[in-house]
Amino acid sequence: MAFARLTAKLLRTPLFHGALLLMTLWQPACAQGADDTLLPYAVSIHQTPMQSWGPGAGIYLGKGLFITAAHVAGRSWLTRPKIAIAGAEYPTRVIKEGSFEATDLTLLSVEEELLPARLRLRRNSICTDPPTPGQQVVTIVPGSAVRSHILAPDRLPIGTRGRFSTVIADVARTGNSGSGVFDVKRKCLLGIMSRKISQSYSRPGTRKTETRDIAKYFVPASEIAAFLPAHLQL
Repeated sequence: MAFARLTAKLLRTPLFHGALLLMTLWQPACAQGADDTLLPYAVSIHQTPMQSWGPGAGIYLGKGLFITAAHVAGRSWLTRPKIAIAGAEYPTRVIKEGSFEATDLTLLSVEEELLPARLRLRRNSICTDPPTPGQQVVTIVPGSAVRSHILAPDRLPIGTRGRFSTVIADVARTGNSGSGVFDVKRKCLLGIMSRKISQSYSRPGTRKTETRDIAKYFVPASEIAAFLPAHLQL
């Protein structure tokens, strides 16, 4: 009984509530700090001339290699994509180019000695386990890390469940094409963002059709690993 009264008294003290508030604020701050360690891997992709919709995103893998969505780099013989880091642009060599219709990936290379020292020393790990529904992820673009989670394929329209089954939620807040999707716990690269998945529906009682974004598809790590040339294993 005395212990119960002491506990009740403690719960009413300002000190206890202050500590509880501090713990509540500390947890997301720690999560954000952990996610921010991935930010150096994020770069911008500039076509030549710069694309009208603004810079795309890409992810540094290591050894001077960068990966992005194929449609972000565009037809490289025409767009001559550059890597942009902290306002500086670096010319690239195209190692392998996919396509939006097939494998939406392009692998670019920059002479390693041209890159900032803080980047040259880094190596990115590619996840080996497939993504699972509910898995916590973080999307990374230059200057921004936003958490999300993997959606189950049965949440998608039937026509997209086969090819575009690796998707995340939080369409409006997370990184767009070319951004990296990382596993929160292991900090490995889980995928490269490719496109939105949308669904059309009719409002009840009207003939008006509207489109709603319901998920974002990313090219999974297994496809990234298969896309990388064998002699360029990290």
